[in-house]
This record gives sequence, structure tokens and C-alpha cells, in this order.
Amino acid sequence: MWTSPAIDRRSFVKAAGLTFLAALQPRALMALERADAVYASGMRTANGTYAIATVSERGEIVDQVALPARAHGMAFSQKTGRTVAFARRPGLYAMIFDPRGKREPITIVAAEGRHFYGHGAFSPDGRLLYASENAFEANRGVIGLYDATSRFERIAEFETYGVGPHDMRVSDNGRMLIVANGGIETHPDFGRTKLNLSNMQPSLTLIDTATGSLIEKHSLPSQWAQLSTRHVDVDASGRIWFACQYEGHRNDLPPLVGSFAKGEDLRFIDLPVETTRRLANYVGAIAVNRAEGLVGVTSPKGGASVMIDARTGRVLREEIIPDAAGIAAATSGFAVSSYQGDFLSTQSDVAWDQHIVRIAAI
Repeated sequence: MWTSPAIDRRSFVKAAGLTFLAALQPRALMALERADAVYASGMRTANGTYAIATVSERGEIVDQVALPARAHGMAFSQKTGRTVAFARRPGLYAMIFDPRGKREPITIVAAEGRHFYGHGAFSPDGRLLYASENAFEANRGVIGLYDATSRFERIAEFETYGVGPHDMRVSDNGRMLIVANGGIETHPDFGRTKLNLSNMQPSLTLIDTATGSLIEKHSLPSQWAQLSTRHVDVDASGRIWFACQYEGHRNDLPPLVGSFAKGEDLRFIDLPVETTRRLANYVGAIAVNRAEGLVGVTSPKGGASVMIDARTGRVLREEIIPDAAGIAAATSGFAVSSYQGDFLSTQSDVAWDQHIVRIAAI
């Protein structure tokens, strides 16, 4: 459920406690006190190392935790306050940390024959962590299940009923996994090389969290078989929004954003031609602002962010942001970061990574 960003900051400060606050540098403490919301994002620091940062809505870095390698997406548990940073595909680590500083970070390693695909999500009760993974020898997408009540031991896995699972969400009631199967075959022996661009199989699947069984599978129309379904978010009504990256001819104008609900067919947003061109056939991140009924997308290749009315599909705002990266709901509209160190009104000597997650402690 969406909560006020002001409450996000107050609850974060309250849960963090005096020990955490006392350890902050004066500048960081001032940034936290002035913040309306608190976020987390991966970054490359000025000296070339990688970290995950706690960030104010203005983009001021409050705290950071060192990472063993570059991160990609993140997951946050509203129930427990824990945050996970997943390694960039085909990475083998995920780091779980407490942004309030109350528990030591835990690093887990992908199971044998698996690698992480950069995203995951917690169950609403905070007891399970789900991670998108690749069973690469069989070219099979799986979701790893981890026990978040202990040391995040891997306890099971589900099929994703597709190839190349990337982003995922859990429904608000905890009963359904929502998975974006990008349709692209990869293997760690070939790094990030895409091995099947002439024979892609993108899809969106709904999976029962109790049994791992398939509820629904939505494959893309044959004319858009090279439209990789990559990122998802869910609005207040439970409607699922998805964003795509096109692997076809650069002069094509494919649909890049769409939505659906359980029991419905996929429905693409009819973006203006100039907007599609501006996004350069590549949406790198998507976010929903539930309170305002907005959907936001960014494109690092196009250097742009776009804000859409979730009710009508109408484009409300476009902004040129070179190397636009992460996006998350803000007090009004969206917080957007960039590879060049921009985060709303602040420019830092870091390179923000592809995704932002808003964090609020219990």
C-alpha cells in the first residue's frame, strides 16, 4: 500500500534509532532531516568501487554499504525494513542489508547452475524473498525462494514458464508472482551476449505463490516477438504495468509500454510517435505513483523520462535527462536518477545504477 513520503522519512528515522543517527556525518544527518522520502539505489563511486546508497529525495547520500560488484535491481520489505541488492546479470550474489543499520549485511550466492537476473521481491509478510534466476544449462527461467526469517537459505524454486525472467513483483495479497520473461537466452560462458535474438519468446506470467503453478501466461503477438518484456510495476487497483526493450530494427516503432489485469489480454499504450522515438526503443525502468495515478518510465539510451496518466494512457510530461536511469514514486510525480550522478536536484560524483527503490521502515 502506498504511504505518504513524509511518513516514509519519519518512520525511517524512528526505526533507525539514535545509534544509527549518531553514526551519520553531520551533512548526511542534515540531508535525512530535510528529506520527504528515503530511497536506495546502487551506484559506482568516484573511486570506481560499487555500493548501495541510502538517498534522500533530493539525491543527497545519507549512508552507503559496499558491494562486491555492480548491482542492478533491489527489493524492499515494508514489514521488516530489509533491502536486497541483486547483482547485475549474470551475477552470482545478492546482498541483504538493513538500511537502519540494526543488522549486519548478509551476502548470498546463486545456487549451482543458476545466476541471478537482477531483480526480486519480498512476500508481503517479509518471510520469503523471491529472486529471478536463470537455469542456464537448460535455458529455463526460475524463481528462487529464500527463507527471509533466517539467513536467507534457498529453500525451493518455481518455474517462470518462460525464458530470461527479469523484473518481478508480488501481488498485494501475496498470492501471485508477476514475472516479466524477457524472452532472451543467455549463458554465463558468453557474459551478457544475447543468444537467440532471431527466436525470442517474451512473455508475462502470473504464478501461484502457494504451489508454483501457472495462473496465466501472456505471450507477445508474433509481430513483436523481438519486444523483450523487461520491467513491471503494479498500480493501486492491482493492474500490472510493463515496459519493453526492442531488439528489432532501430527504425521500427514498437509499442513500449502496456498494462493488463488478471483475466485480461495485454493492452499497449499508444504513445505518440515522437515519444517512442525519444525513448529509443528502450525502456530501462518503470514505476507507478499509486497516490497520483501515474506511470513513469525512463530510457538511458534515449536520455529521457516520460510520465503517463494511468487512467487514460495520455502522456503528461516528457523530460530530457541524459543517461536517465532509475525511477520511483516521489511526493509529486517521480524521482529520477542518471548514470551521470543526477538525482532530482542534486548532482553527485557517482554513477547511479539502473534502479531506485523507495524504502520506508516499519
